[in-house]
Amino acid sequence: MVAKKPGIRQEIQVVGFYLGEDEYALFIHKVREIYAMTEIRKVPKAPQFVEGVINLRGTIVPIIDLRKRFDLAANDSKQAAKILIVELGKNLVGMIVDNVSEVMRFYTDEIEKAPPMFSANISSQYVQGVAKLNDKLIILLDIEKLLSFEEQSVLKSFKS
Repeated sequence: MVAKKPGIRQEIQVVGFYLGEDEYALFIHKVREIYAMTEIRKVPKAPQFVEGVINLRGTIVPIIDLRKRFDLAANDSKQAAKILIVELGKNLVGMIVDNVSEVMRFYTDEIEKAPPMFSANISSQYVQGVAKLNDKLIILLDIEKLLSFEEQSVLKSFKS
């Protein structure tokens, strides 16, 4: 492990998005694009949090609903909903979010480890940390832990 040099702060950029009233973020280097909500083709026998697949310029991309992943109530109003196309391992996956807020910048020393009993909404295993930005708390998700190895394998099978 590399020791931090005193006085040096590392800036990071994240893409912020909403699920209900809560604001979440993913590291910007994991987000390939923000896609408008589109028709999603259902896939038979898919896990409950998988909405289906879309054709993204010739590439079949599986789409997961983060609300379902986190066992949140469904959002009846999908007017502002977006699909974040993210890189998960070597694959692209779309994640439905209620809305995208903005690209934010903050420093690594502004991120605190999430307490074990962090949120009634989502399991702390998905949370990389919590950042305080102005008066807001931003929940930084660990995208690599959102899906288990088995679930990632299932998503890969949709592409064939």
